[in-house]
Amino acid sequence: MNKSILTGLALLLGVAGVSAKSTVYRTREITPESLVKIYKALGRPADGHRVAVKISTGEAGNPNYLKPDFISALVDTVHGTIVECNTAYNGKRNTFAAHWQTIHEHGFDTIAPVDLMDEEGQFKIPVRDRRHIKYNIVGNHLPRYTYMVNLAHFKGHAMGGYGGVLKNASIGVASADGKTYIHTGGKTDVVEELWNNIADQDIFLESMAASAQAVDDYFGDNIVYINVMNNMSVDCDCDAHPSDVLLKDYGILASTDPVALDKACVDIIFNMHPEEGNDNAPLIERINSRHGTHTIDHAAAIGLGSLEYVIVDIDN
Repeated sequence: MNKSILTGLALLLGVAGVSAKSTVYRTREITPESLVKIYKALGRPADGHRVAVKISTGEAGNPNYLKPDFISALVDTVHGTIVECNTAYNGKRNTFAAHWQTIHEHGFDTIAPVDLMDEEGQFKIPVRDRRHIKYNIVGNHLPRYTYMVNLAHFKGHAMGGYGGVLKNASIGVASADGKTYIHTGGKTDVVEELWNNIADQDIFLESMAASAQAVDDYFGDNIVYINVMNNMSVDCDCDAHPSDVLLKDYGILASTDPVALDKACVDIIFNMHPEEGNDNAPLIERINSRHGTHTIDHAAAIGLGSLEYVIVDIDN
């Protein structure tokens, strides 16, 4: 059943007073085998498709990104190509030469083909929510792929509050110019003008939600979302010098609904009982101080997914 039909049914159910809940799968094991298992639990196989596996290759110096030996079994299972785009900030991934060096140093090119999707240009894809951005700018290699595995490392983020699959679909899939366009809420797509045009926080968060929806619309039913909850610093994998990890590893969650998935992960952090070696307070403060949950709420409001979910434990 396609997403437009599901959305219509959800609206009808809402009118009838019945909330539509999305399924979020969970495993407490963080292994290559459990990553493959949770992908298969989603029931949306990539067979016969040209598969993009969207990850963060991690800024040089950051130890927390998802490692090649952890993701390789999943990439092999879907016969995928690891995809990324350049960053809009200065670092070791803002030029193609530096980004390829980082990819090599982090070992991703040893497990699968890697594609920097904006290396040969970019193009625009439509957005439904045009209150801030009028389109989304992505690498022009995106049409090479007919299916996407959005494989995100769930953690904090200096600007968004947290990073999960919504950020990985929006900022992650956007080209460097596209990242600028999102961060400025549609004011400019010129990277050199980024820091003089940063949008008001909620406008930035809403632009992320709109661009994530654009990518979801692009792939339709040929996209799945996975959040890995390990090495959860308050800082993103794009930070070369992240704060220490104060949380214990939790597990892997996955869904075909990116809103429900990010909401479930945030709820886990907020409802976690703090104990020695497992301090959730800094990440909660990071999310709250950046109004990070607004991305999730706005994504739900524009029809990308549901705030209501049920967790299915695949360990039992």
